[in-house]
Amino acid sequence: MVCRMFRLETEVDKARRDLLRARLRDTNTAASPVLRALRGTPAERQDPVHVWALDASGDLAGGLVGHTWAAWLHVTYLWVDGRHRGAGLGARLLARAERIASGERGCRAARVETWDFQAPGFYTKQGYEVVGVVPDYPPGITEFTLVKRLS
Repeated sequence: MVCRMFRLETEVDKARRDLLRARLRDTNTAASPVLRALRGTPAERQDPVHVWALDASGDLAGGLVGHTWAAWLHVTYLWVDGRHRGAGLGARLLARAERIASGERGCRAARVETWDFQAPGFYTKQGYEVVGVVPDYPPGITEFTLVKRLS
């Protein structure tokens, strides 16, 4: 039997973190013909998408943070200040991000994760479909994954 010694580390500096991410990305990419096909194409890049709205006084009224990758828009955060909810601002922010993704970046679909106390109903009203449910993540909360085909 071969005995190997390993030193496991959990506190990683930025250079090591970047090295680890690159190594894992490259290894996982090499194992997948689909991911290998993305190499060197515009779809390989992960590009940020930021959309924000300012109110009449110049204060932040809402915003969306996400990114595009592999012909998908991934919505990371969508937020509307409580004073501006119910006026359609969230739908406008999401629609703008979808237009950027599909029109400028060639994305064919979008995805988002949200919790039960947040906005699954909002996303279904915008044409998203629930494709995954993770109960008790975190404890006492349900997480939903939703997707939408973009035109």
